[in-house]
Amino acid sequence: MKKDLETLQQRLGYQFNDTSLLETALRHRSATGENNERLEFLGDAVLGQVMAEELYRRHPKAREGELSRMRSSLVNGERIALLAKRLALSDYLLLGAGEQKSGGQHRISILADAFEAVIGAIYLDAGMDVSRDCVLRWYGESIESLSEITPVKDAKSVLQEWLQAHKRPLPTYEASVSGEAHAQTFHVTCSVDGLSHKTEGISTSRRKAEQIAAQNFLDLIDEK
Repeated sequence: MKKDLETLQQRLGYQFNDTSLLETALRHRSATGENNERLEFLGDAVLGQVMAEELYRRHPKAREGELSRMRSSLVNGERIALLAKRLALSDYLLLGAGEQKSGGQHRISILADAFEAVIGAIYLDAGMDVSRDCVLRWYGESIESLSEITPVKDAKSVLQEWLQAHKRPLPTYEASVSGEAHAQTFHVTCSVDGLSHKTEGISTSRRKAEQIAAQNFLDLIDEK
């Protein structure tokens, strides 16, 4: 096991001071001994913080909803299980006989939990700065190419998600039209019950006018 752990630490790019932390991080609850559930809990929190800080730094103009979506896409089970596979964690997992026989070492949930547990183990062994360096190195270009995997949502969708997250009613859009049939101008107002804001959007299409009104509403929220 010590030889195996040495090889794994080379893959991780981190040498543990206390290798028992790494052993625990790799031990599934189906195996005997202290399992990795507590370390997984800790690693999940560390991973979330690292990604939140990194996305906040890289995307200074992104809104809360956009940052949340980007973070979710980076820390979902399938993505971190893929990273676990790249690090070959499946070769080092300690599983009970039943899990081993059923191929548990390749199960997404088990790999994802082990990945987070390893982060938790590094955090306990060396602290936040080292944990951050490891996480960002493992993710590599995945963060850089985030715009390719995260769709950009329109202002109306972002506003609706913000309101739902803050337990507010959905917005109301009221429209009026001016001008001749071949050259109409749409005036749309956006309001939300319980909030004093009321914004306007003007465009040659109702859809665009609603988007402008929603964006103006979001701008007011950001200023609060």
